[in-house]
Amino acid sequence: MTDSNLPHGRDSLTEDLRWRGLIQDSTGLDELRELLDGGATTFYVGFDPTAPSLHVGHLMQVTTARRLQLAGHRPLLLVGGATGQIGDPKESAERTLNPPEVVAGWVQRIRDQLEPFVSYTGENAAQLVNNLDWTGEMSVVEFLRDVGKHFPVNKMLAREVVKARLETGISFTEFSYQLLQSHDFFELHHRHGCQLQYGGSDQWGNITAGVDYVRRRGAGPVQAFTTPLVTRSDGTKFGKTEGGAVWLDPELTSPYAFYQFWVNADDRDVTRYLRYFSFRSREELEALEKEAAERPAARAAQRALAEELTTLVHGEREMAQVVAASQALFGRGSLDDLTPETLRAALTEAGLVHLTELPDVAGLLRDSGLVPSLKEARRVIAEGGAYVNNTRVTEVDATVAPADLLHGRYLVLRRGKRSFAGVELRG
Repeated sequence: MTDSNLPHGRDSLTEDLRWRGLIQDSTGLDELRELLDGGATTFYVGFDPTAPSLHVGHLMQVTTARRLQLAGHRPLLLVGGATGQIGDPKESAERTLNPPEVVAGWVQRIRDQLEPFVSYTGENAAQLVNNLDWTGEMSVVEFLRDVGKHFPVNKMLAREVVKARLETGISFTEFSYQLLQSHDFFELHHRHGCQLQYGGSDQWGNITAGVDYVRRRGAGPVQAFTTPLVTRSDGTKFGKTEGGAVWLDPELTSPYAFYQFWVNADDRDVTRYLRYFSFRSREELEALEKEAAERPAARAAQRALAEELTTLVHGEREMAQVVAASQALFGRGSLDDLTPETLRAALTEAGLVHLTELPDVAGLLRDSGLVPSLKEARRVIAEGGAYVNNTRVTEVDATVAPADLLHGRYLVLRRGKRSFAGVELRG
């Protein structure tokens, strides 16, 4: 698995990562360059199952794993069946511990979600690993003797998140998380020859503790780097919408909503997101950045990013449905070609109202929120600005029949060219 878009020659991968802004901290750029550009190496990145799905905040790590594998390196994707039962300390408060059987179910779901991003065949085939396989076998005495003795408590107390919790209190459970993550690096080095770990910049303390622990156990040398935390220019949290987190699981966030999240990216953010997440070449990205600067209203950068990531996460078929829905809702395609799932997802994003009976078209426009009153609805109809299922309605007392319902239950209402809403009839 190799990537023809990467520049060739010494320093190609490292310099590409730096140009994209993907290296924030490292154990040493020279050492990292030697490891990444000097031949194939084995690396790992971890994901704790603290929810039933990964979300877009994890995309930095999964796309970086794909990027390193495309350059010839071998990924170990660790899903924390053990660490997911403990929880990395938060600055705010103690985590709620999930039952082991719940965590085990989430482990499998996350393992499945990681599959589209890497290849499990070839010389540098990716491998999924679970830290419960080695941690679950250890007794308390073994853990304290073999792992705990290598960790100076004064260093552990110096970690920022720990210092923030000392006054309010932190349990030994969360305090010991760093030991578990560090031991993962040692085990992966011992079992698989892993020489590199990376993660988000908020994990730098844990990651460097792991590098030091491997050295203290007489192994190594090993290296590490962190990627920056993804932020928004307006100060809001990346990966959050009014409806909550943007998940990779299509049952939690529809492919249409996932696509819209990227299409709606702020102009101030989109070129940075393209560098982080896109697999286009540097030349292609620079051309998109130039187009975005010169013609921001065209949103070419947003659409390019949305199409690439939606295809990567959900596949070409779902991506085709999303594009078809985006066109059809604005009268540039057939609504009949959309699956019920895609149509409902698109209407939910626009604003879907649920009715048990159908009023006339004027009443539908009012009930959907497209107009404030029946009087305004009739005016819009009379002026030719009302559409039902992309068909213009011109009679102010027009009605709809059951046969007009898409998939037997949906209507698409539009006012003018750009304002639309959906109706779902429930019996």
